[in-house]
Amino acid sequence: MKFSYSRLKNLSNIQKHGISLENARLLDWSLILITEDARKDYGEVRLIGYAPLAKRLYCIVYTERSEVTHIISLRKANAREVSKYVKTRQNIKSR
Repeated sequence: MKFSYSRLKNLSNIQKHGISLENARLLDWSLILITEDARKDYGEVRLIGYAPLAKRLYCIVYTERSEVTHIISLRKANAREVSKYVKTRQNIKSR
C-alpha cells in the first residue's frame, strides 16, 4: 500500500491528536471497518476507518487517489467508537 499526506496536515494532526499520519502504515488494515464520510461534499469520496494499532483502536480518515491512500486524519477512537467496532467485529465473526 502506498500512502501520502500533507506535511502541514501532519503537523496539525500531531498537535491536535498526538500522533503522526505516518503511523497509518502501522494500522492493521486487515481488520479495518470502513464507512463513507457523507457529512458534506468534499469533492472526493472520503472514508472513515477504524483499525487497531498496538492494542488500541484508531480512527482514520482517508481518500483513495489513483493507487495511493491519502491520509487526512488519524486519532484514537473514542469509547463509543470502540464499542461499535467490537460489536461489529463480533457480528462478522458469528456469520
